[in-house]
Formats: sequence, structure tokens, C-alpha cells
Amino acid sequence: MNAPTPPVESRDAAIAPKIELHVHLEGTVRPQTLLEIARRNDQPLPADTPEELAKLYEFRDIEHFVAVWKLTTNVLRTREDFSQVVLDYAAEAAAHGVVYMEAIFSPAERIARGVAPETIFGGYCEGAARAHEEHGVHVRLNVDLYRGLPIEQAIATARHAVDYRDRGVLGFGLGGVESACPAADYAEAFAIAREGGLAAVPHAGETAGAASVREALDVLGAQRIRHGIRAIEDPALITEIAERGIVLDVCPTSNLATGVVQSLAEHPLPRLVAAGVQCSISTDDPAMFGTDIARECEIAGELGVSARAAFEAGLAGALCEKEVKSELRAVGEAADWLRLRRAGQ
Repeated sequence: MNAPTPPVESRDAAIAPKIELHVHLEGTVRPQTLLEIARRNDQPLPADTPEELAKLYEFRDIEHFVAVWKLTTNVLRTREDFSQVVLDYAAEAAAHGVVYMEAIFSPAERIARGVAPETIFGGYCEGAARAHEEHGVHVRLNVDLYRGLPIEQAIATARHAVDYRDRGVLGFGLGGVESACPAADYAEAFAIAREGGLAAVPHAGETAGAASVREALDVLGAQRIRHGIRAIEDPALITEIAERGIVLDVCPTSNLATGVVQSLAEHPLPRLVAAGVQCSISTDDPAMFGTDIARECEIAGELGVSARAAFEAGLAGALCEKEVKSELRAVGEAADWLRLRRAGQ
């Protein structure tokens, strides 16, 4: 068991508090740990060392990333695996000042490989509960479908997600390659999730343009958009997003690694913020992109988003209970943002 991290109120005041809303748990597993889990479960990987595994993470494009993501993360098989993934990342995130996160997991791929839904959901929920006890981080969970998933499986996944609403599953999303199929294909699954009390938090506007974001809003009822950066291509849509207070979860290094943007200098984050859009900052898949939340916030700062602005956008987009939101608000109000800014935070 990992050593407990001090509770939120006693953490190092020199580290800016952070909220992370877009991190895929399967993509947080560092290479050495992934290899250990693969060996434990007798699941082959096309690599024997962390260095070899890291070479797989040199992505050509989003399609290549998705292929590698499925290849590597399918080694996760047991309740212990899923719980460990949450706890390990909570420890890492806490060291960087994270006080709240919404962590995403994608059960359908594992279910298709014979893992029971109860094993997956139960393990992740157990890890989320223990994360606060052991590391002082509030963890809430979002379930993702992937584009191309058969509709009946998507509907079954939505029903499973609703069953775990009282154990910390708060959001329901859609990931994968946007060109694979329309988001509208999953409208029924999203309706089931919504009726069960889950918020719609799909990916959109990453590799596809502003029309993808529009579809996520109008067809899926998105309450927050993962990525969404290509909404910048439609001024009217950007104005609507800003006016409605819809938060975009922006992941700069991810966008660079998958070729969504060619350089950070070209990243639309500054223009989004200038247009009044609230942008939270996240890692997406930190182990696969060789980053962490501190680095992403540093990049965001270079692009004009202060630590305080990132925290406040995260707070605005968080789906958690009122009591937790009040606690997070108090953390933000207590932070000495001016001193943190001067210290490079």
C-alpha cells in the first residue's frame, strides 16, 4: 500500500492546487507498472522493457495512438489492477497539487475480452474511494464509449454506468476517432445515462472540426466537452460555448503528440480564452504522452492560462456533489495565487 498523502488542507502551500477533469485511467499507467501488470496477468506485450514500451508511444497520428492504447491497456484484467491504477495515479497527481479529478475509464474493450463488468466497475470505484482516504484526492469517475462500438454494447455500458452512480460514476462520454462514426449513433445510450443521472461529457472537436462539437452539444446534450479546441473554427459556436459556460477540457501535450496541432505556438488555447471560453487543463493520457499535470499547467501558463484560471475552470466544470464543490471552492479561495504566480506556479 502506498504511504498516505497529507490531507488537502495540510499540503505544501508552495504548490498550486489543481483540478484535473480529463485523464484516462488506462493511459496513466507508467511503462514499468504496465509491464509488471502484464506479467502478473500473463498478458503479452510487444515490449520487454520500459524503454521498448516507450518507443511504442511515438505516435504517428490519432489512429495510431488508439491502436497502441488498445494493445497496451488490455493487459488490465483484475479488480486489483483497476483499483491499483486509480491509487497510483492519485498518488502521482496529489504530489502535483491535484485536489480533485474526474478520471475516465473505458470498460467495453475489457468486457469484450472476457472481463466481467463488475470486476471493472468495482475495481475502479474501490480505488476511487480509497484515493481520498490514502492520498487526499477526491476522485470521481466518467465512463467512456468508443466510436465504432456496437450500439447494443454501448447501451449495455450505459446501464452498467448508471448502476454505479452512487459509487462515484458521474459522467458518460464518447471517445475514439471522430471520423469512425457520428456521435448520433450513440444518442440512445446517452439518453439512458442522462435518465440515470449521469452528465454527458463526450470528446469532440479534437481531430474533427467545429461540426463535431455542435453535434455533441445538440445530439448528445454535452454538459462539458473533452478537447473541443476546433470549435475555434466557428465564431458563432465559440460565442455560444462562452455564453453557456460550457467548459472545454484542454490537453496541450496530447494535441501535439497526436498531431492535432503541429506546435504549441499554434495551439488555439489563447484564442479560446480570449473569446471567453473556460478551459480546464488536463493530461489526457500522461504515461503515453510523457507528461504530468504540473507540466500541462506550466504549458498552459505559457499560453496565457494562469494556475488560478485553470483551477476556476476546473471548478466550473466539475460534476461532483455540492459539498465537495464547496470544499474545492474553499481551497481555491485560500490559495495565495499571487505568491504562487511569482514562484512560477
